[in-house]
Amino acid sequence: MDMLPLPGEPAPLPPAPVSAHRQVLIAYDRLAEVHRPDIWITLRSYEDVLVDAKAVDDRVRAGESLPLAGMLVAVKDNVDVAGLPTTAGCPGYSYTPEASAPAVARLVDAGAVVLGKTNLDQFATGLAGTRTPHGPVACADDPTRVSGGSSAGSAVAVALGLVDIAIGTDTAGSGRVPAAFNGIVGIKPTMGLVPKRGVVPAVRSCDCVTVFARSIVDGQRALAVMTGPDRSDPLSRAWPDYVRLAAGARPRIAVPDVAGLAPLTAEGRAAFARTVGDLLASGATVEPVDISPFLAAGRLLYGGAFVAERYAAIGEFLEGATEGVDPVVAKIVLAARELPAHRLAADQARLGELRLRAGEALAGFDALVLPTAPEHPTLAAVAADPAGVSARLGTYTTFANLLDMAAVAVPAGRADGGHFGVMVLARAFEDQIALDIAAFLAGEQLRTPCPATGIDLVVFGAHLRGQPLNHELSALGARFRGEVLTAERYRMVALPGSAPQPGIVRVPDGASLTGERWTLSPGALGRFLAQPRAPLTAGEIELDDGTTAIGFHCDPQAASSGPDITAFGDWRAYLRYLTATRPMVA
Repeated sequence: MDMLPLPGEPAPLPPAPVSAHRQVLIAYDRLAEVHRPDIWITLRSYEDVLVDAKAVDDRVRAGESLPLAGMLVAVKDNVDVAGLPTTAGCPGYSYTPEASAPAVARLVDAGAVVLGKTNLDQFATGLAGTRTPHGPVACADDPTRVSGGSSAGSAVAVALGLVDIAIGTDTAGSGRVPAAFNGIVGIKPTMGLVPKRGVVPAVRSCDCVTVFARSIVDGQRALAVMTGPDRSDPLSRAWPDYVRLAAGARPRIAVPDVAGLAPLTAEGRAAFARTVGDLLASGATVEPVDISPFLAAGRLLYGGAFVAERYAAIGEFLEGATEGVDPVVAKIVLAARELPAHRLAADQARLGELRLRAGEALAGFDALVLPTAPEHPTLAAVAADPAGVSARLGTYTTFANLLDMAAVAVPAGRADGGHFGVMVLARAFEDQIALDIAAFLAGEQLRTPCPATGIDLVVFGAHLRGQPLNHELSALGARFRGEVLTAERYRMVALPGSAPQPGIVRVPDGASLTGERWTLSPGALGRFLAQPRAPLTAGEIELDDGTTAIGFHCDPQAASSGPDITAFGDWRAYLRYLTATRPMVA
C-alpha cells in the first residue's frame, strides 16, 4: 500500500515550474465561465493577482526553488491574508490584517498566489454552507444540494477548478464534509502542526487549519509547506522525533460495526461496503469495531460545555451586534453564555474516559475508516431544519479533534443522488498512515512521506521485503523507496549461523550489490540501530549514483568464516540458488 516505485523504477523528476502568469489567465477565464459569486466574499482584482504571479515567475527565473510555483490558492475568510478584509462571514466583524496567517504566508513564500477569500458558514458555525449573509453556497455540480460547511467556498473553488488548493478550517468536520460533498480531497492534519495564529477562533482548543485539493499529492505538497511550529502560537506543535512514515503493505484497519453504520441509508451502506472491499483487495486486514466511544466524544463538542469556547471567542461581539448576524449562529453561541464552569470540567473528565475507550477500540489497528457524512442533503432540507441537518452531518466527524486524530477525506462514489465520501483517521502525528491509505483509495501514488525529515537506510539481507526480519522495519513505520545498487566496492559473504544473513564488506576491487532503500524517522532509525546485530555494525554505504546511506558493514574477521557469494549480486538470488540445489528429501 506504500504506492511507491516498483523495484528498479527510476524516481520521478520533480514537477516542472508552472507559469503563475498563465495560471492566473486561465483562472479568470474559468471564473467568468462558471459565474459563481456565492463562492467568494473578497475576490482580488485581476491586476493585483497578476502582479503577484509575475513576482513568482521572476523568482523562478532567478533560480529559486519554489515547491508551489504557479499554484493558485483560495483562503477561507476566517483566515488572515495581509491587506484583505477578514470577516468570518459577518460584515460587521470585518478587520484588515497587516500580516497573513502563517499558513497563508508559508504558501505564498513557496510560490502560491492567493486568488481571494471564500464564503463560509458564519464564524465557522455549521456544516452545510448556508449560514451566511452572502447567500448559501451550493454544491459544485448540483445546485439543489449543499456544498457542506463551514469551509463551503474553499471546497467549491477547488472542485470547479478555479484554484489548485484552498485553505479551510476544521473544528467539527468543516475540512472534510465539504470535500465529501464536492468530490475532492480534504486533509485535516494533526492539530497544531499548522499554526492557528491569524485564524478567527471557533473552539480554539479544537480548531485546525486544513487543505482542500483535487488530489492527495497536491494536498500533501501544500501541507508539507504549511506545517511547522510557530513561536507566537501556544497551540502549535512540531513533529516528534519518532513518527511512522508508512502504512505498510498490509495495514490493519478498523471500520464501524453494524450499529455504527445505522445512520446511513441502504445506498450509503452499499457505498461504504465498496470501500471496505477495495481495502480487502489491497491486502489490508479490515475488522469491525464498536465506534460508540468515538460518537459519544463527538457529541460533547456541541452538545456539551465545550461550546463555551465559542462564546469566549465571539460572544462579546455578538452581544451587541445585529447587522448581518445569522440568527442560528447567534442562538448557538449566545446560549453558551449560561454554561457553568463545573459543566465544562465534567465534560472534560468525560472526554478523558471516552479517549481511553476509543484508544482501546483502536488497539492493534493502524487506522479507522468511516463514512464522512451520513447524507448529502438538499438546500431545501437544510432550510426546513437548519440545526437538525447540520447536527446529523457531523455524526462521524465531530470527535476527530477532541480525540486528537489526523484525518483525510476522499470521494467514494455516490449514494441517494448525492456525493458520498469516506475518511481515513489515524492517531496524532500518524498523518502519513492516513495519507497512504487514502491515496490507495484514490488511486494515487505518494512519493515523499510527511514529514520529509526521514533518514535513508539500505538493507541487503533478512530485512528485505519478504524476508524474516522485514517486520522490524514495518513496525517502525519505515517507508520502502525502491531497490538500490552499491558502488563497485563491496563483496557479500554468507555468514554462518542458524539464521541465514549476509555480511557486506568494503574492498578496493569489489562489485555492485543489490539492496533496498527504506526511509525512517530519526527516532525510528535510532531504535532500529540500537538493537545488537553483531558481527554487523552501522556505517555509510556508498551507492552507484555517488550518494551514501546508512547500512551495515560486516566485521572482516567474521566475514572470513563464510563463503563469498558476491557473484550472485543479490541475497535473494543466493537464497533461490540454495533452494534449487538443496537435495530432495525422500
